[in-house]
Parts: sequence; structure tokens; C-alpha cells
Amino acid sequence: MQHKYEWRKKEKALYLPKNQPEIIDVPDVNFITIQGEGSPADSIFTDYIGALYSLAYTIKMLPKKMENQPQGYFDFTVYPLEGVWDINDTAKANFNGVINKADLVYKLMIRQPHFVTEGFFSEMLAIAKTNKKNPLLDQVCFETISEGRCVQMLHLGPFEDEPVSFEIMEAFTKSEGLSRVSKVHREIYLSDTRKVEPKKLKTVLRFQVT
Repeated sequence: MQHKYEWRKKEKALYLPKNQPEIIDVPDVNFITIQGEGSPADSIFTDYIGALYSLAYTIKMLPKKMENQPQGYFDFTVYPLEGVWDINDTAKANFNGVINKADLVYKLMIRQPHFVTEGFFSEMLAIAKTNKKNPLLDQVCFETISEGRCVQMLHLGPFEDEPVSFEIMEAFTKSEGLSRVSKVHREIYLSDTRKVEPKKLKTVLRFQVT
């Protein structure tokens, strides 16, 4: 009997770092993604997440019932939500050190197992659209993302306290003779904000270095 693939057990280096900075080389990874802009407090942000998860669970559950399963298929635990964050061009041109949440731009994503190809993604997306009737599914894409060499650490606590962790990461980066590529960064959400109080949230923070 084939055991379910558990990313928490098999990929600790990528998803369960310690709460101190470290260097990691991230492989090319396939994701389902959706782009947005504005504050994460906006209702559309939650709707984007809902669209991603509806497709992610279609990809997880439907092949179990298929006679012709995709090549290399295996059961797995759905990967955590991730987000890549930046600010819009106008905000960059007028940046004064303070980020207005309304100026944020982001790409939300959920990683996919290697058996999910672009063709299989398209097939599952069509089925998800039929079952869910969610217009935001039209905006979901399939992408292979290359991060390469990065610095990451586990941030414990509210999102608002992340600048403290980024300062620690940037000091570490400098001490290692590296440079941060840009202010764009990735967050991997290990906690469910609906169930976990802010002081107990666990978020992986990561940025590219050179």
C-alpha cells in the first residue's frame, strides 16, 4: 500500500526551517498561481485563496477516482499557501520607507507534485470550473518558478512583526558576503489564520540572494 506523501516530513529543508537565517538552494517547482494587488484585508484576497484551494483539492482528490490516472500519480498532502510580495511601480517611484498596504502587489500560489503537468492542470481546471462556478478560476495559471539561492528563516508571530525578521535575515546575508536581489520576498503560511492566534503564527520568510 502506497503511503501518502507528506511534505512536512519529506521536505523539511524547504518548509520547516529554524527561526534563524540560513542559506538554501531552492529547486525549480511547479505551482498553481493567481495574481492580485491591494491590501490582504480586502475581501478579494480571501476569494483568490478560495479559488486556489478549490483547484488544489480537485487535483488532489479527483485522480483517485480516475481509471487513467496521470503518470507518476501518488496521494499527497496539499502543500501550504505561499505568496510573493512586492509594491506597485508608483509606490516604488515615491518610496519613503513606509509601505501602504493598498500599494501591495502579490502572487499567491500552491505548489503541485511533479506528476501535475500543464496539460493535466488544464484538465483539472476545466472540471473545477464546472463544479465550483468560481469566476476567479479563470485567473489561475500553471507556472514553473525558479528561486535558486535564497536566505530564509521561520518567523514566529504576527505578520506586522516581519520587518524584525527581515532585518535579521539581511544582516546574515551581508555577513555571508551575499546581497539581497530585491525587496521582493516570499512568504509560506504554515498556520491557518482562522484557527491560530497572531502570536503563534508560523511563516517561512525567504528572499533571493546573489
